[in-house]
Amino acid sequence: MKARRQTAILDIVRHEPIRSQEQLRQMIRTSGFDVTQATLSRDIRELGLVKGGADGAYQPQGRVEVNGHTAKAMFQRALTSQLRRIDRVQQLVLLKTGLGHAQSLCAALDGAELPDVVGTLAGEDTILIITPDARRARSLVKRLEEMSQA
Repeated sequence: MKARRQTAILDIVRHEPIRSQEQLRQMIRTSGFDVTQATLSRDIRELGLVKGGADGAYQPQGRVEVNGHTAKAMFQRALTSQLRRIDRVQQLVLLKTGLGHAQSLCAALDGAELPDVVGTLAGEDTILIITPDARRARSLVKRLEEMSQA
């Protein structure tokens, strides 16, 4: 139930400019979910939604422009400063970072929404990236290497 509700919330904020929790609560209600303000507030926090952009609407954190920089530019800067090594095994890509940097780099990676990334998992100094196949993993490694050199 929670996963379906949160998926519906993401779908709504991606397609409608939602500027308040009450507006979101009304929209989610029309999707069949009757939630309290406290539940909605918790969902917003767990989903990482923030108010931003020119219209001040809720949006996933990775899409927000911060000081005029896009999520991809922010990811490139994080990659340049935090990446230590890239390895690939079949369709899996492993990024090694300094201790304690994997989570923040992974969040920036997720925000960049790179097309070949199916999913990510971060530890303290390691990020696992899953791609659809070995060919796209090779392409992603090449792209990450180029981005980290820039």
